[in-house]
Amino acid sequence: MSLKIKLPILAILLLNFQFGSAYAQEEKLTSEDSTAFKAVISQLSFSKKLEQGTHQLVLPKPTAGYQLFLYGSSRKPVINTDGKVYQPLTDSEVQLVFKLKNTQNNRSYEFPQTLQVVGQFRPETGVNKQPFVIPALQEWKGGNGYFKLLKTSRIIVSATAKKVLQPAAEIFLKDLKLVTGFNNLTISNGKARPGDIILSLTPTQQNLGNEGYAINIDQTVHIKAPYYKGTFWATRTILQLLEQDPLHRQIVKGTTHDYPKYEVRGFVLDVGRKFFTLNFLKHYVKMMAYYKMGDFHIHLNDNGFKQFFDGDWNKTYSAFRLESTVYPQLTAKDGHYTKAEFKELQQTAKLYGMRIIPEIDVPAHSLAFTKAFPEIGSIVYGMDHLDINNPKTYEVIENVFKEYIGGKDPVFVDPEVHIGTDEYAKKEAESFRAFTDHYIRFVQSFGKKVRLWGALTHAQGQTPVSAEGVTMNAWYNGYAEPREMVRLGYDQISTPDGWLYIVPAAGYYYDFLNVKQLYQNWEPNQIGNVVFPMGHPKIRGGMFAVWNDHVGNGITMKDVHQRAFPALQVLAEKMWTGKTAQSNWSDFTKNSTKIGEGPGLNMRAIVKSTTTDSLVLTNDLLTKTSKSIRLPLKEIGYPYSVAFTLQPAVGSKDDVTLFKSENASVFLLQENGLKLGFTRENYTDLFDFVFSKDKTYKILITGNERGTWLYVDGKLVQKMEDKKVSFPNTRDKISRMQTLVFPLTEIGDTKNGVYGIVSSLKVYNKRLDDQTIEDLK
Repeated sequence: MSLKIKLPILAILLLNFQFGSAYAQEEKLTSEDSTAFKAVISQLSFSKKLEQGTHQLVLPKPTAGYQLFLYGSSRKPVINTDGKVYQPLTDSEVQLVFKLKNTQNNRSYEFPQTLQVVGQFRPETGVNKQPFVIPALQEWKGGNGYFKLLKTSRIIVSATAKKVLQPAAEIFLKDLKLVTGFNNLTISNGKARPGDIILSLTPTQQNLGNEGYAINIDQTVHIKAPYYKGTFWATRTILQLLEQDPLHRQIVKGTTHDYPKYEVRGFVLDVGRKFFTLNFLKHYVKMMAYYKMGDFHIHLNDNGFKQFFDGDWNKTYSAFRLESTVYPQLTAKDGHYTKAEFKELQQTAKLYGMRIIPEIDVPAHSLAFTKAFPEIGSIVYGMDHLDINNPKTYEVIENVFKEYIGGKDPVFVDPEVHIGTDEYAKKEAESFRAFTDHYIRFVQSFGKKVRLWGALTHAQGQTPVSAEGVTMNAWYNGYAEPREMVRLGYDQISTPDGWLYIVPAAGYYYDFLNVKQLYQNWEPNQIGNVVFPMGHPKIRGGMFAVWNDHVGNGITMKDVHQRAFPALQVLAEKMWTGKTAQSNWSDFTKNSTKIGEGPGLNMRAIVKSTTTDSLVLTNDLLTKTSKSIRLPLKEIGYPYSVAFTLQPAVGSKDDVTLFKSENASVFLLQENGLKLGFTRENYTDLFDFVFSKDKTYKILITGNERGTWLYVDGKLVQKMEDKKVSFPNTRDKISRMQTLVFPLTEIGDTKNGVYGIVSSLKVYNKRLDDQTIEDLK
C-alpha cells in the first residue's frame, strides 16, 4: 500500500525538497525500508540551478546497494527523462521526480526536486511583453514592434515539409481568411518576403516533442516544429493573436518556444443520454483545437434513471449512438452516427491535431445492449447491468467491439479505445475484474491501447486485471485510489468528479464549473485529495466532463455549450501551461473575453454592440411582403432582450411563425386561445398569456441560461425558470429548463407572412431591467 509520509526537517533542509502538498510514494515499504531510504536520501546533494552551457544533468551517487533514477519531468523539452538539458529561452523552473531503488529487494521510493534552468536571454526592458493567448505560452523573448499581415501575404510551406504540412496550411489559410477578411491570401513556396508566414519541420528540435513548436515573429512569422501536431498548434496561436488585434492585422514581435505540460488535455461528452448532431461534434473538434485541447472523449452509450420512467426498465431511455450492421437493433432510432460519419469525424480531428476517444461503456450503463438482447441483462442488479456471468454477454459485447476495431480499416481510427467499466455492483467484484481483464486483452488483441474508468478499489479482489498499456480515468478516489492504481501500473487521467463534472440542471455536481477555483488551485497532478509530484510520468493529463443524467430535461446543445465553454478556456490553460508566476485570475478573466470559439464559430451566438445601450439590431419591419423577412442576424445568445410590437391578425385560423432560425422558432399557436410559444430541438414551451386578435401589444422577451421571461406592455406576465417536474412513486424531481437562444434569421414564413403582425423590432445583448422595459412602452 502507498503511504503519505513526511521527511524529517533535517532531510528537507539538506535536500531542498519542494513538496507543497505532494506526496512521496512508497511501494509496500516496511518501516525499516522507509528509514533506510530516508537515510540514503539525506546524504544526496542536488543542484538548485543549472547554468548556461549545462547539457546533461548529473545525478548524485547514492550509497552502495541503491540506484537513483530520474523518473519524471514537468518540462521534458527543457530536461528530459534521460537527464539531457536543453536551454530554454528564459529562466525556467523544472520539477523533477526521482526514484531511489534498493537493488537488494527491488523496492523503490519516489521524491520530487525543483531546479532552475538558466535561459538563453536575460530579462530586458523596452521589449514586447508576452502576449496573451489561451493556453499561455511556456517561453517568450520579446522583440520590438509588430509583424503586419498584408492582403498579399502568403503561407510559405517549405519544400521538404510540403507533403506533411499541406493539410495544416490549407486549414490555416481558410481560418486566416475568416479572421482577417483577406480573401486573396495564398499558399506558396520559395523565398519569403515581409508579411509572409512560413511553416517548416525541424527535426533538430526533437526536444519540443510531438506537440511543441517554436515561432519567430519578425518581418515574417516563421513556425518551426518537429512534427505536424506542433505546427498545427502554432497556427492556432497565430490566429488567437490576430483575433485580439482590433483590425486583425498585426502581432507583437518576439520568439516563443511552446509545449504542453501534460499530454492528455481533454473533454468527455455524454452523447448516450442526449444526442448531439454531427455538426456539433465537428464544431467542437475545431473549437477544442483552437485551445490546443487534444482529446475529445465521446461517451457513445448510456441510459436514464429508472425512477423517472415509471420504475420500468422497458420505458427507461437508453441509446447506442453508432450505426451497427452486426446488430442493427442496437442502433438508436432517435439519433445516431453512421460508421462513415464517425470515421470522417475522427479523420478530420486528426488534421486538427486531435484524437477522438470513442467509449463503449460496459458492463454497467448498458441498458441499450440489454434492450436489444434481454437475455444478457442482470436480473439481480437491474437491466442497466450486463449479466457478466453469462457466456452470451461475452459473445455479444465481443462482437460489438470487433465491429468497430476489427479489419484492416477499422471504424475507430485512434490507437486508444475506451471500454467503460465503472459503477458495477460491488458484490460481483471478482466477475467484474475478470470481465474487465478480458476486454482489456480483447481490445489490445486488435492493436489498440485501452482506456477505462477507475473502479478497482471499489471492486477489490484476487482476480488479476492487466495494467500494461492501460490508462485509467481517475474520477472518484473511492472507486480507484490513485496512488494504489499507480503502484499497480495504471497510467492516470485526472478526471475528478468533485472538480470537473458538469451535470446540467441536475442539482448535484456542477451546473457550471467553479472556474476561478480551478484556475487558482487545480492541475491534473491533483486527483481528488491526492496530489502527485509535478512531472510524475504516470499522470498523463486531465479531462473535464458533461454528463446528461436527466434525460429530457429541456437542456439543449446550446445550453450544454454555454456550460462547457468557460470551463474549456480555463482548463486548456491548466492542462497545457499549468500554474506559472504570471498566472493571474483577474487578468485571465479580462483577456479571455477577447478570444472566441475559433474562426467561423459562434455557437454561443454572441452579438457585440457598438453602443452604450447594448442595442444590436433595430428594424421597423414596414416592408410590405407576403413572405418571410430576412434579418442580418442568425440568432442571439444569453443574455438578451428582444422587443417588438405584436398585432395578431384578425380572422386568421392558422398558427403563425414569428421568428425562426435553424435552431429554434417563436410562434403564435391557436390552443385554448392565442398563445405565444417557442420550440428548440425537441422541446416546446408555451407562455400562459392569451392574446386577443383585436389588440396591439408591446412584447419583450428576455432570456439567459436559466430561463425565458415574457413582458407584455411593460409588465412581467410569466417567468419560465426553475420549473420542477415530479414523478409517481419517487420523491426525486428534475428541473425542466425553458431556455431559448432567440432565433433571428427570419421573421415569418412563406406560408404565413408577418406584415403588420410584427413591427418595431429592437434587439439588445443584455437582459434589460424592469424599469427600462416599462420605459420602452
